[in-house]
Amino acid sequence: MISIWAGALGVIAGAIAAVAGFGIGSLLTPLLALVIGTKLAVAAVSIPHLLGTALRFWWMREYIDRRVLWRFGLTSAAGGLLGAWLHTRASNPVLTPVFAGLLIFAGIMGLTGLAERLQFKGVWAWMAGALSGVFGGLVGNQGGIRSAAMLGLKVPRDAFVATATAIALMVDGVRVPVYLFTEGHRLRPMWPLIGVATAGVLIGTIGGGRMLKRIPEKLFRRIVAVLVLALGLWMFLRNGE
Repeated sequence: MISIWAGALGVIAGAIAAVAGFGIGSLLTPLLALVIGTKLAVAAVSIPHLLGTALRFWWMREYIDRRVLWRFGLTSAAGGLLGAWLHTRASNPVLTPVFAGLLIFAGIMGLTGLAERLQFKGVWAWMAGALSGVFGGLVGNQGGIRSAAMLGLKVPRDAFVATATAIALMVDGVRVPVYLFTEGHRLRPMWPLIGVATAGVLIGTIGGGRMLKRIPEKLFRRIVAVLVLALGLWMFLRNGE
């Protein structure tokens, strides 16, 4: 049953990420955390996240702002490596409330409209980029902070989405090997589940984006924000039980 849910939610998450630039980790990780715990779920979801992001990167590579990518992306990748190292030393009771808190933060930002208005400028943008990488490596959730940081860099829309995707891929590139090295023996028996989730994400990335583009952007963002907020509250309350 969990494989069916993972595949179906993977399709939804891939479709959302194709339009919004985030969603794979935010949606799939809570589902897998139900069964295997937050720490292992973060490692498992990093694989469909990596492949789905790589596919988006290939489609949008011509719009990438290379100046922003190398300066902002390198700080994010360094943060991602640090976050992955911290992940190996953290336990579920620590990671679960951190992940839930980030989901709640992202949901509130989306519902109130602060996500579109919040901007980091100058040195704060680079610091936010590093912080987004740390959270990406630690709990696999980095999109909200990275978006706020990149808004301060005044990157045009298409370049914004493409460059954010490329940066996410850089973070995945440094964190996934750490997960595989430290958690590989626990992930190996889960390859059928990870494979189903990955297939769902790729299907959603390829086909779902076209369908979601028909939904008004403001309505779409509100729906996603409500879903992310609900998942965060659910994980937070469940962790306290």
